[in-house]
Amino acid sequence: MKIFLVGGAVRDRLLGRPVSDHDWLVVGATPENMVARGYLPVGRDFPVFLHPRTREEYALARTERKSAPGYRGFTVHAAPDVTLEQDLARRDLTVNAIALPAERVDADGGFDPTPDTLADPFHGQRDLRDKVLRHVTDAFREDPVRILRVARFAARFDDFSVAPDTMALMREMVAAGEADALVAERVWQELSRGLMETRPSRMFEVLRDCGALAVLLPELDAAGPPDHWMAVVDTGARLQASLAVRFACLVRGLAPDLQPLHAVCDRWRVPLDIRELAEVVAREQGCIDESSALDATGLVRLLERCDAFRKPARFAEALLACECAARGRVGAEDSAYPQRARLLAVLATAAAVPTDVVARAAQQAGATGPKIGEAIHKARVEAVAASLA
Repeated sequence: MKIFLVGGAVRDRLLGRPVSDHDWLVVGATPENMVARGYLPVGRDFPVFLHPRTREEYALARTERKSAPGYRGFTVHAAPDVTLEQDLARRDLTVNAIALPAERVDADGGFDPTPDTLADPFHGQRDLRDKVLRHVTDAFREDPVRILRVARFAARFDDFSVAPDTMALMREMVAAGEADALVAERVWQELSRGLMETRPSRMFEVLRDCGALAVLLPELDAAGPPDHWMAVVDTGARLQASLAVRFACLVRGLAPDLQPLHAVCDRWRVPLDIRELAEVVAREQGCIDESSALDATGLVRLLERCDAFRKPARFAEALLACECAARGRVGAEDSAYPQRARLLAVLATAAAVPTDVVARAAQQAGATGPKIGEAIHKARVEAVAASLA
């Protein structure tokens, strides 16, 4: 039984990046061996175990054989006779197929990989030096999720290129219908992770280049030249915006008709809070951009349409998404967006109105139902008008 550190931890250390997670590979063991050593089995599709002390994941070396379309269509073989090289051969990219013996890792998880200590049968170190994302073997074609993973890694390592033979293979996979077999949960998982990378636009560039964007996000693919909406998404990354804001930046260009936005969200089961923010931005961005021309009544109505009194944090995110859209235009990267600060100040003023006091006064005057709401609206308009005077 021999244990190796594999995957992203080795790759990131070689790149001089922080290492957050450790993935361990066990060669020459059986599930019974692992349980006897105190490891806790947790894998459903293949043998994975939690270390009894650190709770880090340890996977048995395995091979995979395609048995049906889609990313679930695999037969997994995990046995003591599976070698390290056989396990590394099933991985997606050469830069993720480098292994380090566990004895080279200290008790605190630190390690200093050197070429003579690494198992690198597919020349991942060379591709790291050359800044190339390259598939390991032709088995890459067996899992369509890998198309998304390459695109996501391109967004993370934005100075890496995709190897021409890898891009050609991805195009073949798309043409063969493999991207059509992807399930919503995995697509959203990869898209959301890609949106949170350093340069999200690279993910969509790669998806467009291999033809997968037309399959996964046809609404965006048909939205015309991508330069602006990609720049908007990258502005969201530059401003360290949340996932919800970055997704709103991505799909805001599908307005004013919300049907394409709804189609995207339905297809990939976008979480409700993220979907709702995107809808607010798509619907109200024009009004927010031109809000300096609104009087107090128009400003309060804008706040009400955005449900800003009940969800002020979401409104603040909507304003940030609009700022990203404005600053995503060529030449406007460093421009000010005074609308955001102004509307937040207007919201603070209107929200400070003691609505309970206004409601009681309206009730005492005989108002009921909608009339009470009208009284609160009027009080907020008056407060905003006074602040603007």
